[in-house]
Amino acid sequence: MGASSEALTQVLIPVAALVGIGFALLQWLLVSRVKVSSHDSSNGYKVKLIEADEEEECIDNIEISIKCAQIQHAISLGATSFLFTEYKYLGIFMGVFGVIIFLFLGSVKGFSTKSEPCTYNKGNTCKPALANAVFSTIAFLLGALTSVLSGFLGMKIATYANARTTLEARKVMGFLLAANGLLVLYVSIYLFKLYYGDDWEGLYESITGYGLGGSSMALFGRVGGGIYTKAADVGADLVGKVERNIPEDDPRNPAVIADKVGDNVGDIAGMGSDLFGSYAESSCAALFVASISSFGINHDVTAMSYPLIISSMGIVVCLITTLFATDMFEIKNVREIEPSLKQQLLISTILMTAGIAMVSFFALPSEFILFDFGNEKEVKNWHLFFCVSIGLWAGLVIGYITEYYTSNAYSPVQDVADSCRTGAATNVIFGLALGYKSVIIPIFAISISIYVSFSLAAMYGIAVAALGMLSTISTGLAIDAYGPISDNAGGIAEMAGMSHKIRERTDALDAAGNTTAAIGKGFAIGSAALVSLALFGAYVSRAGIKSVDVLTPKVFIGLIVGAMLPYWFSAMTMKSVGSAALKMVEEVRRQFNSIPGLMEGTAKPDYANLLEQRRQQQNCVKISTDASLRAMIPPGALVMLTPLIVGTFLGVETLAGVLAGSLVSGVQVAISASNTGGAWDNAKKYIEAGGSEHAKSLGPKGSDCHKAAVIGDTIGDPLKDTSGPSLNILIKLMAVESLVFAPFFAAHGGLLFKFI
Repeated sequence: MGASSEALTQVLIPVAALVGIGFALLQWLLVSRVKVSSHDSSNGYKVKLIEADEEEECIDNIEISIKCAQIQHAISLGATSFLFTEYKYLGIFMGVFGVIIFLFLGSVKGFSTKSEPCTYNKGNTCKPALANAVFSTIAFLLGALTSVLSGFLGMKIATYANARTTLEARKVMGFLLAANGLLVLYVSIYLFKLYYGDDWEGLYESITGYGLGGSSMALFGRVGGGIYTKAADVGADLVGKVERNIPEDDPRNPAVIADKVGDNVGDIAGMGSDLFGSYAESSCAALFVASISSFGINHDVTAMSYPLIISSMGIVVCLITTLFATDMFEIKNVREIEPSLKQQLLISTILMTAGIAMVSFFALPSEFILFDFGNEKEVKNWHLFFCVSIGLWAGLVIGYITEYYTSNAYSPVQDVADSCRTGAATNVIFGLALGYKSVIIPIFAISISIYVSFSLAAMYGIAVAALGMLSTISTGLAIDAYGPISDNAGGIAEMAGMSHKIRERTDALDAAGNTTAAIGKGFAIGSAALVSLALFGAYVSRAGIKSVDVLTPKVFIGLIVGAMLPYWFSAMTMKSVGSAALKMVEEVRRQFNSIPGLMEGTAKPDYANLLEQRRQQQNCVKISTDASLRAMIPPGALVMLTPLIVGTFLGVETLAGVLAGSLVSGVQVAISASNTGGAWDNAKKYIEAGGSEHAKSLGPKGSDCHKAAVIGDTIGDPLKDTSGPSLNILIKLMAVESLVFAPFFAAHGGLLFKFI
């Protein structure tokens, strides 16, 4: 590779990121021009969700418009308030954990400032261990701040868009977060290189802190936001729908504002941080493995940047897909939305396959050497093309299978809905069975990806396969964000007193959104499995472990303990949701019983003043806020402290067993939990919509079948929006944390076994 290709690489990556950000800002401008009133001809849309000839006479009443604005402002204010409070806690965590990283890694060589022999590039001298401690800490802080920014921007976009248009807003979020993550990582590498120079081994070892920072913030965001949203959702549903028999998002329900706030802080902010963390970790894993191979030793800038070029190509492909799928083929009714989103996924996958071929033959030499657990493996550029492509297509398979098991257009969810005839118990049984069954094909897809990728290009192949699965992250984020934004739009329509027809349409949008959110979670979980395995391989290499033998007692006990951790973590998060929901139910009941005229609609619930969070009153928003902030600490501590304790006291082999056990167990639990919850939710919506003769026979709203479906939905809420999505962060975060601290564990770990 000559100087021209290196210069082109240096330009291509930041330009692609800036194009993504520019496109997102353009879409933001389009969203901001959409007016609440459809009489305003400046909207720029020929087909509106609310057609003029279908509106009731009150729809464009000034009072309705004012209500929409007030509700949107309340949701935005509540979400912003919660996130700022959460980020205060996370700011303290960032400072404390940054000090821990510095002290642990700095003590590897006794805080020496002397250069030392390189671990992999024999015969050369690398920067001191103290430099690795300093720059790993800086990278951790950069990753954490970018993750926080990703979540916050996602929430602001969603709350701004929920009263305007879902289809445009999801584009803003997808491109902004994907491009933001790529740009910050690229700039960080460039700046770190000013100090490290030719020491690429030390450079890319320290950059792994970026992935650790991103994932640690994502964990707290997912857990805290998930507990918040599901406590409010469960409380609102159980009292409102089951006990009082009022519609979802009815303005009489005191918990309805807290529920809408929760959609943004959990499903949007948490999900944005989550997928950013996946991208950061997969990139860091691939870069680290490449740095100790011929790419890094020969200082081949273009080949070394291969993971970043894939991400750049992904932004361009997703931009083309978005223009092709939504701007060239206009969506005219709600039934076309879910097929359109699936179409985007398929088109982006096909185009990305061609893009990967171009990148692989442009960026990579025809033959090169990769590090393979102490051995050298000769690899060709077309090998890596197949590695990335199989990860990409495995993601598509997981997405489509997830849709099959969670969409009410197919028989699995319809069977779950039909089981409600005999009550909530059979609904729960059918839903659990569906979730367990939905694991089978995704696991085979992941397994085939792992086997092919490892056979062709060792651990680097698995790392780039994970990047392949995440290469269409812009489309994935857009698909995932569609659900909660639709849910908020429907809630605003209900609370503002808009027509029944509008609510039917927003319910249809919400049902499609549940499926698209499940597809997004499927991508996150599948990529987490590949990322974790790549990080596991990098950890084993960096810790100097020659082989991981499960017959060794040290490894086997780690394997069993690691397999147990997802269940312990899930127990913590599920119980936290249950405890907060219990308080929420009591508060909602209190307001219904103590506020005269609330059920009749002549009096308002206390949600108008909920956001003040007055000390003298345990209102709904305060209950969710306090519960989520307190409850996110124990699960977070479990994940963050386990690698430190195991590595320090039991050694690198036992920690390898823990990582393998948590990976194998966590992926299964995460997929089944997410799909079970999604199926229960859409089974309820299938009955509510009454779109077929079968659905009509189970309804209407308020029937015994519907109440059984609501109970299933409330059980599934913490599964699909708290425990399930958080588990993929657990397996990634433990792996990347182990990699960052591997030098310390290799030098000083296993204290307990030294005395036995």
